[in-house]
Amino acid sequence: MQPVDVLQGDGPIILGVPHSGTHVPEEIWDRLNSTGHKLADTDWHVDRLYSGLLPGVTMVKANFHRYVIDANRDPEGISLYPGQNTTTLCPTTDFDGRPIYLEGQEPGTEEIESRRLAWHAPYHAALQVELERVKVKHGIAILYDCHSIRSKVPFLFEGKLPDFSTGTNNGSTCDPAIEDAVVRLTKSAPGYTSVLNGRFKGGWTTRHYGRPAEGFHAIQMELAQCTHLSTEDTPFSYDEEKASKLRSHLKEVLGALESWALEAGRDVADGARTINQIEHQ
Repeated sequence: MQPVDVLQGDGPIILGVPHSGTHVPEEIWDRLNSTGHKLADTDWHVDRLYSGLLPGVTMVKANFHRYVIDANRDPEGISLYPGQNTTTLCPTTDFDGRPIYLEGQEPGTEEIESRRLAWHAPYHAALQVELERVKVKHGIAILYDCHSIRSKVPFLFEGKLPDFSTGTNNGSTCDPAIEDAVVRLTKSAPGYTSVLNGRFKGGWTTRHYGRPAEGFHAIQMELAQCTHLSTEDTPFSYDEEKASKLRSHLKEVLGALESWALEAGRDVADGARTINQIEHQ
């Protein structure tokens, strides 16, 4: 099993999909308990949900499960949300705070580092390559980080999560126009709820790669799984009718971002040509 799959496109948007993979190596699987074997914290079917929505989009997808190692956590293990319940770089509990390993079988420091090198690092190496490739081609690159979660997880947050949770780390990871476009479209989607920088402000991926001043923009979309699953419990089945309705709105969002990126990229290219002309006068 390769750690990551890359579907390369020629457009300005990269879809990051860190949590839809379900592969767990046998040597780890045999140490998980029945709670761990459920793989309940998967971002179920997110890769399928976004597939084919935008011609030319690039997708970077982690094939390993987040219980192997979480591709959206700081490799140094620093918490994204200090003081709040969350899971770690190499989770030992699920989103309900329940142990996922057989007693005494949790990974130690050396094993966590080994997993980071084998799984986490290749995913981010692939993401970095694609961001740089797209930036060279278009002058800018937008990383749209794709996520989903059960709409009710009392251990992590109170009440029911909005359908669309957009995260930009309080506006620091992308141009304001990107944030505005996404928020406008999610707020106006009939029958859906939305929030900006609520419980989820963007994970490590969004915060790490979002450097607007350098032409790298990042935004996270956390979807409530009730928007596209038949049930938020086993077997976590994809609901074609729900998903079709949701996909129409996601397509609008990605289309708006692509339009902005292509226009902004042309401005960058025009600016570079002007500077070059001045320097050679």
